[in-house]
Amino acid sequence: MGIPAAFRWLSNKYPKIISPVIEEQPVIMPDGSIVPVDTSRRNPNGEEFDNLYLDMNGIVHPCAHPDDKPAPEDEEAMMLEIFKYTDRVVNMVRPRKLLMIAVDGVAPRAKMNQQRSRRFRSAQEAKEKEENKEELLKLVKQQNSGKLPPEHSENIAKKVFDNNSITPGTPFMDILAISLRYWCQYKLNTDPAWSKMKVLISDATVPGEGEHKIMNFVRSQRACPEHDPNTRHVIYGLDADLIMLGLATHEPHFRVLREDVFFQEGKARMCQLCGQTGHDARSCRGEAKEKAADFDEKPSDITPKPFIWLHVSVLREYLAAELAVPGLPFRFDLERAIDDWVFMCCFVGNDFLPHLPALEIREHGIDTLTTIWRNNLASMGGYVTKDGHIDLERAQRILDGLARQEDSIFKRRKEQEERREANAKRRKLQSETNHRGTAREVRGETHKNGHHDPSRGLTLHPISTYPKEPPRAITHDMVVNRTTVHDANTANKSAASVMKEQLRALKSSDSSGETASSILGKRKAPEQSDVATEHAATSPDADQNSQKQAVTPAGDPVDTVRLWEDGYIDRYYQQKFHRPPGDTSFRHEVARAYVEGLAWVLLYYFQGCPSWEWYYPYHYAPFAADFKELASMEIVFEKGRISKPFEQLMSVLPAASRHALPQVFHPLMTEHDSEIIDFYPEEFEVDLNGKKMAWQGVALLPFIDMPRLLAAVQGKYPLLSPTEAARNATGRDVLILSDNNDGLYDDILTRFYSKRQESSRFKLNPKLSDGLSGKAEKQDGYVPHGALHYPLQRNVMPDLDYDRSVSVYYDMPQTQQIHKSMLLRGATLPPPALSSSDIEIIRHKIGRGPRGSGYGRGGSFGHQEHRRWGGGSGHGNQHSAVWRPPPPGGPGFGVGIPPPPPSYGNWSGNGYRRN
Repeated sequence: MGIPAAFRWLSNKYPKIISPVIEEQPVIMPDGSIVPVDTSRRNPNGEEFDNLYLDMNGIVHPCAHPDDKPAPEDEEAMMLEIFKYTDRVVNMVRPRKLLMIAVDGVAPRAKMNQQRSRRFRSAQEAKEKEENKEELLKLVKQQNSGKLPPEHSENIAKKVFDNNSITPGTPFMDILAISLRYWCQYKLNTDPAWSKMKVLISDATVPGEGEHKIMNFVRSQRACPEHDPNTRHVIYGLDADLIMLGLATHEPHFRVLREDVFFQEGKARMCQLCGQTGHDARSCRGEAKEKAADFDEKPSDITPKPFIWLHVSVLREYLAAELAVPGLPFRFDLERAIDDWVFMCCFVGNDFLPHLPALEIREHGIDTLTTIWRNNLASMGGYVTKDGHIDLERAQRILDGLARQEDSIFKRRKEQEERREANAKRRKLQSETNHRGTAREVRGETHKNGHHDPSRGLTLHPISTYPKEPPRAITHDMVVNRTTVHDANTANKSAASVMKEQLRALKSSDSSGETASSILGKRKAPEQSDVATEHAATSPDADQNSQKQAVTPAGDPVDTVRLWEDGYIDRYYQQKFHRPPGDTSFRHEVARAYVEGLAWVLLYYFQGCPSWEWYYPYHYAPFAADFKELASMEIVFEKGRISKPFEQLMSVLPAASRHALPQVFHPLMTEHDSEIIDFYPEEFEVDLNGKKMAWQGVALLPFIDMPRLLAAVQGKYPLLSPTEAARNATGRDVLILSDNNDGLYDDILTRFYSKRQESSRFKLNPKLSDGLSGKAEKQDGYVPHGALHYPLQRNVMPDLDYDRSVSVYYDMPQTQQIHKSMLLRGATLPPPALSSSDIEIIRHKIGRGPRGSGYGRGGSFGHQEHRRWGGGSGHGNQHSAVWRPPPPGGPGFGVGIPPPPPSYGNWSGNGYRRN
């Protein structure tokens, strides 16, 4: 799950939330021997951590298809890469109590729609990549007199791993589960730093997304009276929503660990076709690698990516300064304010709902909502959310505020886009001019004319004599980017147009024009990019044709909705939803479904999955102006049925990835008379929806009719083999610990494997388990102290004759108590990280308002009303607000003088003070 671009936006706006991870390196001795790092020593980052949680899919994916080196040759090699990566992460954190490994299991239906889109796109990209590779090989043969070099012959035989196999129920996930269990048992037996650690593995057979299984565990421990409120948590993962989930725990000591995404920007690119660095696939020329030196072949010379901490506690400090509103008629509660901020982040997009058209995180959409929230908080009389539940009447106030700005946001977006395009064209023209000048100088053709020496006069030359650029070598991008791509899947067609011109120049200047023609002539030239399509943007019929993406003469897609022009609402619903103009009842229906989605997402973040079957049934979001009478809505979720792994696979995989499913299901995905063949289109359209790049578009796939799918899939269950049926079963969390955990280890052996054994299940004693609460259950057929065998074929890692670890099933503690948005009694906040100048910068930005939001010096809607209640936070007024009782009948009437707000980071009502 993720919020697009959120991590970059957060780290830019709140810079002190990020710090580098200090990572100790092994010592290489003069004789070449290596002294490993002693991770049992204190952590060099200056803080000891209790629990480390691994969102394991964030490790599996980069190990299966790395972007800085060739992919592993097979699944066993992937497992070794996963072990190596995980070991590095554990060594950075050095958790002293618990390591939890959570792999994505079956997801809620709301997530399956997003998974379906990703996997269909992934299969389409894999198909295009294979076609591109074939074109590259033709190019290589052309450049090598019809022969294929040996290194390229190896690429032909190499089998490409299907990333869609990283889905619950596939054979790959079975291999991952047994490999992780072996590796953890091996580390508990051999690594001193693991000796006191307990390992909790929740593999893909356990339902739920990895990060949400982790959050369920944190909440379950937090609800127990024995929980230490100052437990230090670290969660590893690549999704930005881990930050929101960390805030939602209301645990004061929480960090997110991840790779430094900014480090990759400065690194040399690696071609995914030929495996060489220095260029990407678009620029691949298929040339053999030039060896600079012997060390050029050593993969160990690759600098590992650095990691960074994201300090959730520091983000809490920033939010305390940004969200605090002085002069409220009620007590300011930072925990409730943070929950409201998390709620507002849901509007800019997540894995379950499309973002509202007016809100883009890159355009400071969260800042826009935060300003509306601040200006209305006093008059609303309280917070929008409470423990994951939404006050719909107050949410209506926020959406009404956004609705008043929608028109201006769309117009401002268009103006900014036109400015960016004009600047890009200017830079491009300047670059081309400089390039031509440089080329003339290189050839010694620097001509002085009347511009340099007036006595020479100005001479005229025919165009044919104007010096041309030297012909460029044919690249892979020139070859493969000539095809007519699906109209809705067009991306960067301006670049394709430039490439065509280069190819035309190449053909006219290259003596081997016939050869180039033979390569390029196998595909038709795209006709649509050569023809002006202004009519498509202006004719009334264009609004009825939303699926066909028009393009400009330059090749850019035409946005026929034109949000910046009057009448955009009718055009939007005509083209995106195929509804006639003025159908307001349907618009309100879409808006109500979206509100249900907001309620579902917030509960998912704060309390766990409220319904396994609910999903948002549209590809697009409504406008803010479409949300009406929300207070009259009653939202109730039914828990529903959890899908089985094969049912999820049949819901999200395209037919091209059917190899990950048992053979009995293949006809359902491929045969024309299949009752669900319409769920697996071979071709589908991608609506760019006003964007420039195909990956930003909306994949227009049909939604799964679950009753139809279940009827078809369940009819095949009797045909499954026992091994296949086992892959479709639901699993359990497993707790593994070594004999160095004296109290808990002895307790388990006594209760399960001694003459005094009573039952196969017991409640853990937190005093013996170092604070871990829950229940342990005996595993059928498991006997401790046996041999530990490496489960894969090549025996790369050793077997152990005597396994000193013990494994049990683990159940989290169950409680009727809901997760409360509050700091627990006894919690100690970390030392402040922000200085007084940091606070002043934040307050100054609040006074100005977000760029272009309409909340700056000129005031805004609702601003005068907010000043009336004394909560004004506009520019120049934030330090002088005095609370006055509201008039009779007004919000907050009769509540009297409010008590002073509590101290959050030395908040004094007029800013922050430092002692």
